[in-house]
Amino acid sequence: MRPITPSLWFDTQALEAAEFYTSVFPDSAILNVSYYNDAGPREAGMVLTVEFTINGQRFIAINGGPEFKFDEAVSFLIECADQTELDYYWDTLVDGGTPSQCGWLKDRYGLSWQVVPTGMAEIMSDPDPEKASRAMRAMLTMSKIDVDALRAAAVG
Repeated sequence: MRPITPSLWFDTQALEAAEFYTSVFPDSAILNVSYYNDAGPREAGMVLTVEFTINGQRFIAINGGPEFKFDEAVSFLIECADQTELDYYWDTLVDGGTPSQCGWLKDRYGLSWQVVPTGMAEIMSDPDPEKASRAMRAMLTMSKIDVDALRAAAVG
């Protein structure tokens, strides 16, 4: 079976977004850009699709029009090795976007991201229910995750 490729619908910003995402993540590149022709439905010469990779994962972006918008029902999870990496991705992606809570943000294009430390799922599902509850309570007070504060809360 061939890998699944996420397809992202933009109004007119597909190339701009792909250029932004490939500048943020390592092992990323724009692979191909296609354009509308005289057959339409949009203006001939306008970018139709952009094929690109983020961290080696293939994506397609399409300039499909203003009909559809991103929402939090779909997000991309970035697991970060430490606070420095988490700060980089959070600060870069939220620039021009909107912070949310619990490590979630919307970038300048409206795409949702979860920027979390590696091992967060294990902390939240710790077999010790008190430890997991303390971590959950701490996380619920955070916008950008503070790795040390989250781990300290879990320990008690």
